Amino acid sequence: MANNYDLIVLGSGPGGYVAAIRASQLGLKTAIVERENLGGICLNWGCIPTKAMLRSAEVFHNMKHAADYGLVAEKISADLDAIVKRSRGVAKQLNQGVTGLMKKNKIDVHMGDGKITAKGKITVKSDNGEEELTGKNIIIATGARARDLPFAKADGKRIWTYRHAMTPPEMPTKLLVIGSGAIGIEFASFYNDMGVDVTVVEMLNRIVPVEDEEVSAFLEKSLKKQGMNIMTGAGVKSVDVGDKSVKAEIEDKKGKKETTEFSHVIVAVGIMPNIETIGLDELGVEPDERFHIKTDSMCRTNIDGIYAIGDCTAGPWLAHKASHEGVIAVEAIAGGHPHAMDPLNIPGCTYCHPQIASVGLTEAKAKEAGHDVKVGKFPFIGNGKAIALGETEGFIKTVFDAKTGELLGAHMIGAEVTELIQGYTVGKTLETTEAELMNTVFPHPTLSEMMHESVLDAYDRVLHM
Repeated sequence: MANNYDLIVLGSGPGGYVAAIRASQLGLKTAIVERENLGGICLNWGCIPTKAMLRSAEVFHNMKHAADYGLVAEKISADLDAIVKRSRGVAKQLNQGVTGLMKKNKIDVHMGDGKITAKGKITVKSDNGEEELTGKNIIIATGARARDLPFAKADGKRIWTYRHAMTPPEMPTKLLVIGSGAIGIEFASFYNDMGVDVTVVEMLNRIVPVEDEEVSAFLEKSLKKQGMNIMTGAGVKSVDVGDKSVKAEIEDKKGKKETTEFSHVIVAVGIMPNIETIGLDELGVEPDERFHIKTDSMCRTNIDGIYAIGDCTAGPWLAHKASHEGVIAVEAIAGGHPHAMDPLNIPGCTYCHPQIASVGLTEAKAKEAGHDVKVGKFPFIGNGKAIALGETEGFIKTVFDAKTGELLGAHMIGAEVTELIQGYTVGKTLETTEAELMNTVFPHPTLSEMMHESVLDAYDRVLHM
């Protein structure tokens, strides 16, 4: 039968399309079902186009500081429409790239809303009608969407999700960002660099709360220095949306309530999995305590032949985690014995200014887990390449088990740390200790030398401080 497959992947984000490609490589007849754009949220509305916008903000920031480099840039300005156009162009290019990969790997693409109607069966509805696909296995990769606040539902005009913030109808003048996770802090950083008056409200006692406490404190200090208003331990109690502004009642950490007027609000308080309309309740697929799909170490659900990966499952909710899960699931389906995902080996990156990157346990989490730790730090100001770049803000921190020398975690803030973190991620995956890292030769002059110095510092052997 033309519509009978070894594997059907529901969703074409970084998890779904990678799973489909790996399945094709292993000789499985594969189909992918997508309701909107190949590449999913990440390529079209998330990871990649946001980085295009942040790159524009970075260039704009550097232009404003041209004199620091002996250069002259006069009467500079930002063209919001052009920035958005470039970002959408990047997204389109990558969408076309995924389309090409599907053709190259002979993967059938079915555009429309997919619903699992029985084990091994998916119905796809589109403007052209309805078709039924059958498959020996199904991978659910439907991703997630922005979580709404009940009193501040996004309208695309005054109250935005990340999606609205990427294609703004106008530049905000005074912006409120609710939530300081990666999405919230990246948009706060972008609009702040664009000259917008930005306030960030975080209900927990520090921003980017999943990061190491020293990183959070350093970022807050840096963002305040850049002119951003940061309110931690605070909450937005209500909003009153008008035609030209939004009035928000904010309660600070001392319990004082004050109403402030903003031109726009971005809500960035987490995600909700896209699983309500795909037939899971009827099948009896079991959710976890946060209403995501519950899976085992091979991404299997409680229903035989149905797997789930990416943002519709447990966190961390990261594109690279979804892609790796896609490979694990497919190799398990094909009869292989892939290694299970280790969450402590998944790096996290936040592309604010300055950047943040981390992998493994924070110092606090390592101690909570019972480790006697050795901690090393090295500042950007001590690195020749950082000084030459004019990027002296930041540090690198490493956490080791004092008894075994195991690398437990690494935490960075500063220029290009999102590129540096993979060195430590490889080290953790290889189960390295301080000895291997100390004996590794790092090239000079590079920012990566700070990684070496941070390791040395943990063992009282730092050279350049």
